[in-house]
Amino acid sequence: MNETMAEIIDITDKLEAHPKTVKADAIAAEVERLLGDQQIAVLYRDRILPMRTRKYELKAPTKPTYVEVLHTLLGIELKIGKRRLLCPDLATARYLAVFARLGLEAVAVPYDITQISRLADEFESAWFRMLTLAEHLTAGRSLRLRSLVRSYLISNQRSEIISLGAGAVRPEFIQNTKQRRR
Repeated sequence: MNETMAEIIDITDKLEAHPKTVKADAIAAEVERLLGDQQIAVLYRDRILPMRTRKYELKAPTKPTYVEVLHTLLGIELKIGKRRLLCPDLATARYLAVFARLGLEAVAVPYDITQISRLADEFESAWFRMLTLAEHLTAGRSLRLRSLVRSYLISNQRSEIISLGAGAVRPEFIQNTKQRRR
């Protein structure tokens, strides 16, 4: 029994007084790595841009603002801060709300309205998955670090979507008719 006690060494003098600090951009990079193909910018690139789309001017501020979908007597509205935008349906409002939270100036909206509901579900899931992972990886850390990680994630997604572009103002209608000869 004394032999096993002799092997135990006191390591308290080798430990650092403060644990190593973790940087917010490192945590944000880890969240993006864990999300993989479920990042908002990747979904936008792979799902939206190959479709026929139209450009929608959101003009959302880049600073964090309150975004809400409202049901009014006039229809569905998207409230971004103090501004209200009229939306044709609930799915479009939900779709645009994700990009308004990112603070985008303009975004591509699918021209085929039957696809928007499914896409809105995917983008909302990606948004909440990103926030949940950020909260999980910053659990027990300071509020300042949590907000920095969130702002890094949002700004990274915003800059990637801006670099991808918002598409044309009006979609192209290519109609091949055999009635006319050239």
